[in-house]
Amino acid sequence: MAKDITTPFPVSGYRGPELFCNREEEVNTVTNAIKSGRNITLFSIRRMGKTSLIRHFFHLLGTEKNRLTLYVDIMPTFNLKGFTNQLATAIVQSFPENTSFGKKIWGWIKGLRPQISFDPYNGLPQLSFEIGQVGEQKATIKNLLQFMDQSGKKTVIAIDEFQQITRYPETETEAWLRSEIQQLQNVNFIFSGSQKHLLLEMFNSTKRPFYSSTQMLQVGGIGKEHYAPFIAHHFKVGNKSIKEDGIDFILEWCRLHTFYVQTLCNRIYASQEKNISINTVQLIIKRILTENEAVYFTFRELLTGPQWSLLIAIAKEGRVYTPTAGAFIQKNLLGTPATVKRSLDSLMDKEMIFRESSASGNYYQVYDLFLSRWLEYKQ
Repeated sequence: MAKDITTPFPVSGYRGPELFCNREEEVNTVTNAIKSGRNITLFSIRRMGKTSLIRHFFHLLGTEKNRLTLYVDIMPTFNLKGFTNQLATAIVQSFPENTSFGKKIWGWIKGLRPQISFDPYNGLPQLSFEIGQVGEQKATIKNLLQFMDQSGKKTVIAIDEFQQITRYPETETEAWLRSEIQQLQNVNFIFSGSQKHLLLEMFNSTKRPFYSSTQMLQVGGIGKEHYAPFIAHHFKVGNKSIKEDGIDFILEWCRLHTFYVQTLCNRIYASQEKNISINTVQLIIKRILTENEAVYFTFRELLTGPQWSLLIAIAKEGRVYTPTAGAFIQKNLLGTPATVKRSLDSLMDKEMIFRESSASGNYYQVYDLFLSRWLEYKQ
């Protein structure tokens, strides 16, 4: 049986400060906001490291006895009832029944008569309430928030993928939740999400309830000056050597996108190689892309011809600033500007591409970096 490999490059979850790379500026910004009583919103494209940043911040707050922290991921929710269940589940999972605060919260929540089950994979409790009326759901959420507010400690609640509430059928959710949050005295919030346009609309539009209610922080890639020595250090600790040009290649090829840097380093570290060269890196990249080919071919079947052609064209360019410009269309045989615009909107809706800002203007890029590189090489 092969010996388990403990990698210093996790691709999911938070594994402690020693495996967390930098983010000092972001951590300081979040710390300053929360300790000054301001709510803050983190936004970036998916898998850039927002959740790990929150977990790291919570880890640092863990040394303060007068603080409680709660992380709630509402991505799986589709309505207010789902939000209620997710919030209650996060609370009971964060504060076990054998702790002093846990006894209080469990005793109170059991009085609401939830259905309690246990996750078959991790054994953690999961709660659901058989609440049919929206008014009852709001009352339960309000009571849960007030319980945290009256805990006697300063509390920080992080709500991940917060833009999900804009999709709830209960159209007044934003206004109602904003009103409830304003009444809390001892709770601050970290809102987080990966759909930038929705979050900016929520917090920057004068017509929306959450307008100008939080500090905004965009989470970008970790700079090469921080990531390169971090990678070199952990390979060295693992008795592996990787040359500087190999690290530079990894960071450039992955465009400093945290998830893909971590994934590639994870695979390289787990290989049998002790002395890693650029050739080693390229071989493992080839393996990763080959493994994913079946999925990528499925994407091709799900997209129309014009959409697939546009996706390829964007991948080959890397960044596209003016996708409806004549030169770009002619170079890639994409038809008419109207066709490109329809395909562009469809790919955005499917989250196959994303739009980002830079000093040179707004640009479009393929969302999945591995897919982008595969299209670049194969098509």
